[in-house]
Amino acid sequence: MDDRSNTIAGWVLGAGIAALGFTILSSELGHSEAPEEGKFGWAVEAEAEVDTGVAAVPLPVLLAAADPAKGEAVFKKCTACHSIASGGANGIGPNLWAVMGKPLGGHAGFAYSDSLKSVGGTWTFDQMDKWLAAPKKLASGTKMSFAGLGKPEDRANVIAYLNSQGSNLPLPKVEAAAAAPADGAAAPADAKAPADAKAAVPAAPAK
Repeated sequence: MDDRSNTIAGWVLGAGIAALGFTILSSELGHSEAPEEGKFGWAVEAEAEVDTGVAAVPLPVLLAAADPAKGEAVFKKCTACHSIASGGANGIGPNLWAVMGKPLGGHAGFAYSDSLKSVGGTWTFDQMDKWLAAPKKLASGTKMSFAGLGKPEDRANVIAYLNSQGSNLPLPKVEAAAAAPADGAAAPADAKAPADAKAAVPAAPAK
């Protein structure tokens, strides 16, 4: 009886040891490599940045194709703060008649921020484009709360409209290289040929 009990106990113990060994072996075979410190799950390769191959259209090209009538429509967003008629009164912002070519912060009777006055220079086409794109980027302490116009075509149209209201500065010259489409990209459908562009903008007279 004791021999039989010992035999049964031996078989049970052996089976338990075998089961434990099989469990350990299965765990090792099925174990995946632990992730690196600070990472979780599988590494995912970052998607490469898509390159459209289309370069930004230079401002002179946009201005050559700009439509003052469309600019006037966009400018309606500005009329809550600005007047643009000749001799118009200042509002929350200064009157903008003949603003192109004038000194920044130079309209008589309006209290400009020191931030804008410190920029210096005149309202060139390029400077106005930067201002309309992001006023606070050009003058961080400006009183103007308008966030800016994101579309380059809208800015060009507004600049063309502003220029038509008492300034009438000649448009900047469109260089042949700038007018040519980049990497086979189509040029704006309504863009004028370089030969039609006017002479470069002259420096504003000192005031």
